[in-house]
Amino acid sequence: MQLGLTVEEVAVHAVALPTLRSFGVSGGSVAVAGHPSIRILVKISAGGLCGWGEATPIPAWTYETAESIYWTVKRYLAPAIIGQPVWQLDGISRIFDRTINRGFSIGAPLAKCAVDVALHDLIGRALDVPIGVLWGQRRHEEVELAWIVSGQTPAEVAECVAEGVEHGYRSFKVKIGLHDERTDLGVVHAVREAAPDAPLWVDANQAYTVDEALRIAAKLQPYDVFAFEQPLPANDVAGQRRLRAASPLPVALDESLRHPTDLATFVKLDAIDVAVAKVQRSGGLTLSHRLCQLAEDCGVRLLGSGLTDSDVGLAASLHLFSAHGIGGPADLNGRQFIASPYASGIKVANGIAQVPSGPGLGVEVDESVVQELSVEL
Repeated sequence: MQLGLTVEEVAVHAVALPTLRSFGVSGGSVAVAGHPSIRILVKISAGGLCGWGEATPIPAWTYETAESIYWTVKRYLAPAIIGQPVWQLDGISRIFDRTINRGFSIGAPLAKCAVDVALHDLIGRALDVPIGVLWGQRRHEEVELAWIVSGQTPAEVAECVAEGVEHGYRSFKVKIGLHDERTDLGVVHAVREAAPDAPLWVDANQAYTVDEALRIAAKLQPYDVFAFEQPLPANDVAGQRRLRAASPLPVALDESLRHPTDLATFVKLDAIDVAVAKVQRSGGLTLSHRLCQLAEDCGVRLLGSGLTDSDVGLAASLHLFSAHGIGGPADLNGRQFIASPYASGIKVANGIAQVPSGPGLGVEVDESVVQELSVEL
């Protein structure tokens, strides 16, 4: 790759993808069967090459909408990086911070992620190597995925688990905080009965207070839950320290870890057991890679998660998890809930995703299909 390769064009597409199943978290709906799921795709061009990135707008989970991501990239991030060297990922991350400042989050992380991932894809294609080779890290060739149980009542769980088993999945993640406490615990109990030997963890998506989380953690202990993910609001640092000290279950942080400095704070306070790696939450691969390396250096266990990504986002997560030895089970649930007719190159079979070996992300995007799926915002 020529060091003089600079960003020439940034194109942004809002695409409507088929939704396969409904999905919700404690904050609200994520996907509704029968209604298209909107994803934002970013294409960066330089020197006759291009790279692709993705953002997954989930207003029920974060403040970014499809409209805000689309226009943030188009009007702010894209103009700020035209003419910048494509390899200067650190410098572009600093440009992002000056363009959309961090404030109480890292500042439009999903929008920044789409651009950052597209740059990684472009650099990998320019060098004709997968992203892991750029980092000198590729520890796994496959990542085990978890089947998600979300929104079902206890009576409906067995059917959901059976469907996952039929597709070859051996691990399960349960979304709690969607019902009252008794029903949530009933759902976990039903999952454990339907899958007595499966690895199992729960995710509350910030639904509880400290006292509620401690009470629920004690009641979850008999079900052999290996992680209790994000029970508290993301900014409740003091509560997280108290919870971690008293919880009988390992406490995993997701929404709390927006930036590597957040992880550093929780480590200093002895307030974290497990760090969840999530590419979009941390604004892309640049900061996610740093966060994962910090977790490893501090002896903090890593779990992998995604944002119901389509295949471009899925590929980015697979490369990150492979690089840091996160073999799963990982909550990369895009294939469970949406289709990606615009992309090829990722193989998922029997609940196992192969880490792509092609250049960049290793995903081939059919631009004619992207155009067909594009919608006006």
